[in-house]
Amino acid sequence: MFPCAFSSWSPGLGSNYFMGWIIAALYLLAAVTSAIAARRDGQLPAQTRSREQAFWWVSAALLIFLAANKQLDLQSLLTSVARCVALDQGWYEDRKVVQRWFVLGVLTGGIAAILALGLFLRDTVARTGLALLGLGFVSLFVMIRAASIHQVDTLIGGQMLGLRVNSLLELPGPLIVLMAATRAIRHRIP
Repeated sequence: MFPCAFSSWSPGLGSNYFMGWIIAALYLLAAVTSAIAARRDGQLPAQTRSREQAFWWVSAALLIFLAANKQLDLQSLLTSVARCVALDQGWYEDRKVVQRWFVLGVLTGGIAAILALGLFLRDTVARTGLALLGLGFVSLFVMIRAASIHQVDTLIGGQMLGLRVNSLLELPGPLIVLMAATRAIRHRIP
């Protein structure tokens, strides 16, 4: 469909470095732990059980996707396809406007999703609030990466404390979800 998209992207390992593998493993561990938290029927109040289980299953699915994306670098494929479409349709020179609208859309969608989840889980915040915070961090990181503006890319491509800034920004989200899911598994509802 857009063969030029594959000139700058090909299937392979996108984060083939130590911290990339650590973060991908952390996403997977958080996903598995979220799935275990979703399966704890008898430990949840009957009135919120189905909502909490749905939340943990959705979290698990999202985290699995993010682990796969960490290694497959699917956002680069999306960028390549968008570049091909822009070139093919003749609006490549005006791409900055489209980028701004895309970033605004991602930002709005992310905020709306987190708010909707907060509303959906309003009477379970004591048990799910920490995981929501972790997903908020993940969403913020995705929004920063989606911006793909040269100045932002330069900043997150740098080093701090011997690690890539990109890694330091990505680590807290799945780590917080992992902690929240672990806490949810251990927590007994009277």
